[in-house]
Amino acid sequence: MAPGAILSHLHRADGSATYTHNGYSIIGAVNGPVEVLRRDEMPEEATVEVNIRPAFGVGGPKERHLESLLHSTLRSIILTRSIPRTLVQITLQVSSLPEEEASTRVNSSLTLLPHLLHTSLLALLSASIPLSTTLTSALIAVPAHKSDPKLAVPLLSPTAANLLRAAPIQSTHVFAFSGDRRLLLNESEGAFSYEEWEEACEMAEESCCKEGGGGVDIGEGMEVDGQQGNLEAWLREVVRRKVGEEQRWRVAT
Repeated sequence: MAPGAILSHLHRADGSATYTHNGYSIIGAVNGPVEVLRRDEMPEEATVEVNIRPAFGVGGPKERHLESLLHSTLRSIILTRSIPRTLVQITLQVSSLPEEEASTRVNSSLTLLPHLLHTSLLALLSASIPLSTTLTSALIAVPAHKSDPKLAVPLLSPTAANLLRAAPIQSTHVFAFSGDRRLLLNESEGAFSYEEWEEACEMAEESCCKEGGGGVDIGEGMEVDGQQGNLEAWLREVVRRKVGEEQRWRVAT
C-alpha cells in the first residue's frame, strides 16, 4: 500500500500533517517558532520539543524513548541557529495501528519510528520551519531461517501482516537518510552480523534516496510523474502539490 499524506489541515497549529502507510496513521502538529520559557531558552539556538501520544492510554517508557530518537534526529536538520531563543514544538498523535501489530513479536518502537519521522518532517514543512535538508526513513526486517540462511531475504518496509507471515524475525533495522544521502539514524534490534547490517543499510538507502526514475517501489501504485519512485521522490511530490495549491491565487490574478 502506498503512503498517503494530508498537509495543513489543523487550523490551530502553525503546521500539520497526517501520514498513513501500511495500516499506521499518525497526526502531527507543529507550533513554532514561539516564545520559550526562560528556563529552556538557549541564547544562540532554538529549543526543540517532541511529544508523542500513543493510540491508547498514556505515554510510557516506549514513547519517551521514541521522543529522544526523534529529538536528536530532527534537531540535526532544523536550522536552530536561524531562530534563536524560540521554541519549536512537535506533537505526534498515533491515530491507528494495524490489527496484527500486537502479534508480530517485533519491537513496536522500531515499526512505528519511520512513520513518526515522516509525519514530523511533513508537519515541519507545513509550518515553514527552516530545515537544512529533508529526511526519509525505512524499516528492514530479516526473517530467521536456521535451516537455510539463503532464505533469510530482508523485507523492505513490511506490513504487520508480512512480519506475521515471516515470523520468527531475526533482526529489525530502521535507517533514516538526509537528502544528500547522509545516515542520520540507525536503530537495530536482534542478532545480526555486520554483513547483514550492511545489506539492510544498502537496501534502505536505495529505497530512500536512489536517484532517477528507477527507484525502489515502496508500495503498489506509488508513482511520481508516471515513473516508479522512491521515498524522497514521493516526499518532494507531496510538497510540490501543497505549494502549487497555495500559489493558485497568483495564477488567478
